[in-house]
Amino acid sequence: MATHRSIVVGVDGSEPSFQAVSWGAREASLRKMPLSLVTTVPGRGTAGIPIGMPAAFFEQEELDGRQRLAEAAKHASDTVAGVQIESHLCTGPPAAELIERSHAAVLVVLGAGRRSVVERALLGSVAATVVTHACGPVVIVQDLPYISVSDLSGPIIVGVDGSDCSARAVTAAFEEASLHSTELVAVHVWSDAEMNLPFRRTLDWGGTEARERAALTENLAAYAQQYPEVRVRAVVALDRPVRQLQNFADGAQLVVVGSRGRGGFANMRIGSTTRMLLHTDSCPLMIVP
Repeated sequence: MATHRSIVVGVDGSEPSFQAVSWGAREASLRKMPLSLVTTVPGRGTAGIPIGMPAAFFEQEELDGRQRLAEAAKHASDTVAGVQIESHLCTGPPAAELIERSHAAVLVVLGAGRRSVVERALLGSVAATVVTHACGPVVIVQDLPYISVSDLSGPIIVGVDGSDCSARAVTAAFEEASLHSTELVAVHVWSDAEMNLPFRRTLDWGGTEARERAALTENLAAYAQQYPEVRVRAVVALDRPVRQLQNFADGAQLVVVGSRGRGGFANMRIGSTTRMLLHTDSCPLMIVP
């Protein structure tokens, strides 16, 4: 297994996975590193494969896997000419292969397209497992219905809540904004709770907003020094985080969040806001563990 740094993309032959390949190819080109395409096929002894399957079955599966990789490689080359491409045909479980490669990967990129109500209610099992257990950032690329992922523009959006995980997400977001030469919108939501209108009217929202905005500005100051070329827009709101981030996702090219924030239980690998954002289908989502 390759251990050098690369952008790893899971390939299953679906349209969302080819969208993920396009996104990963652009990212690999900007970062000047290889694009590693990974697909899996059943091997002898694979769980769920009946004993005694003829050799022709495994030969056909291998042939199909190599065809998927060839199509994905062409897709990447068509997206970004000259990108360095590596293809890996594996026989382990897809999620396990990608999680293992996440140790060395800069990013793991996966497609996730869900068209029916049931599909939208549940993220694919491979993507959900990788997001939960990967050792580095994972990008989920939806099958966008009206635009190619290669044509996405607009700002990078990052959720900021002051937690350690959020700080790592902010670092990743500044790097993305710098790579893509675009604006960074830092969204800080003051309250996770739903509040009815009468209660909101009793709050000193003006004073609270000023304090929260000052804290956010201070939080971002160190990053701004490191990335002076990135234009930053700070947003402070009294709302649910997921609603604000979903609103800003429309017209953005990427949303970046930590895997979990300031609330919830300490042993949760994925927080509730991040889990809900996995179903946002207006732009790719980066989850930083």
